[in-house]
Amino acid sequence: MSILRRDFLPTHLLEEANANRVGGVISVQARQIEEETRWLLSMASSHDWIRGVVGWLPLQNSDIRETMMKYRDEAKLCGLRHVVQDEQDDGFLDRPAFNSGVRSMMEFGWTYDLLIYARQLPMAIPFVDRHPDQFFVLDHIAKPTIQSGHHADQWDRDLRDLAKRPNVFCKFSGVVTEVRDQEWTSSQIEPYWNTALEAFGPSRLMFGTDWPVCLLKASYAQWVTTVAALASKLSVSEQDQFWFENAVRAYKLS
Repeated sequence: MSILRRDFLPTHLLEEANANRVGGVISVQARQIEEETRWLLSMASSHDWIRGVVGWLPLQNSDIRETMMKYRDEAKLCGLRHVVQDEQDDGFLDRPAFNSGVRSMMEFGWTYDLLIYARQLPMAIPFVDRHPDQFFVLDHIAKPTIQSGHHADQWDRDLRDLAKRPNVFCKFSGVVTEVRDQEWTSSQIEPYWNTALEAFGPSRLMFGTDWPVCLLKASYAQWVTTVAALASKLSVSEQDQFWFENAVRAYKLS
């Protein structure tokens, strides 16, 4: 993890983005503290190319609506996320307080990012069903374990089931860090791309980098190049959807 033990700031990201023809980004929370959300918003206000922020707010708190009201004029706050993948309670997504907080997001038009592991997909499906009018973005295709000679069959079935909900988008990102082999190849990634594309279609699958965490396995440029090759079989209009239009729609960006 030593490669991640340093500051990663907008100037560092802009260098990577420019080199790979990425014209805009959405910054997503990492720490579950409100101070980080305010910091991300301050960075976004100073950099036009940071088009939106998916932050964190204490969704389980009884006064969450009052907390949300403090951010109602933050035009670049487009979503919220909780690090559910780290919750030990398999019933976390069933908690009434958490679901109440998610319901409160509708008033502000914010999207909810689902950060879960593949084993949590069965719990995510009834959770999404409780909020049929809420937009969701599934991060990192739910982080299936990727290993040579093995395909995550249960993940495949569960992902396709979740994708039946039209209010759920999927972010193709963070995949290389789930490879358990010493090295990874594009051919290892391709079956997972195919499943995600078949499940969500070009109209609900979007590109993401998971930078800087992706650096544990791949450079920013390596990931962009790998995904560009996979997406090259899409039509021009479908590629536009995948690279930016779906993100604009899912996060309701201006």
